[in-house]
Amino acid sequence: MALIKTCRGNKPLIHDSCWLAENATVIGDVHLAEGCSVWFNAVIRGDVNSIRLGKHCNIQDGAVLHCTYEKSTTVLGDYVSVGHNAIVHGCKISSNVLIGMGAIVMDHVDVPENVIVAAGAVALENQKLEANSIYAGVPAKRIKALPEKLRKGEIQRIAKNYGVYSSWFSSSKK
Repeated sequence: MALIKTCRGNKPLIHDSCWLAENATVIGDVHLAEGCSVWFNAVIRGDVNSIRLGKHCNIQDGAVLHCTYEKSTTVLGDYVSVGHNAIVHGCKISSNVLIGMGAIVMDHVDVPENVIVAAGAVALENQKLEANSIYAGVPAKRIKALPEKLRKGEIQRIAKNYGVYSSWFSSSKK
């Protein structure tokens, strides 16, 4: 069973349709909407501020979601995939976004809809990304427009696949 902890009087609110790995950790002021999955060794720490996930988000193995005390919240739209070992910290990520493996998205970054932040990229504090784009590098820079094929073929496919993958573990719900 996942570690779900109340902190500072805030108990995580997790929709019944969500799946959490046995060693996932969800703490404090966290809301997970329907169809979310939180994978092995992932941590969602709403101890210092709030974290909100829209529908069908997946937080993959080893990823960390956190925020900054009294300064920044973390908000994810619908169909957001946060790749293995990525860090999402005190930022806003809109719907239909893929945060690649090992990427870092820092405080007050604004990631609009239909964006891929490539594996290993670092979006620096206060950076405003452009919708329908691919970002890569350190610091993250727009490398090209996001083709429709990648939006449907990668961003949506990955988010939907994680819904399927979590169904394989349905006997080990929260």
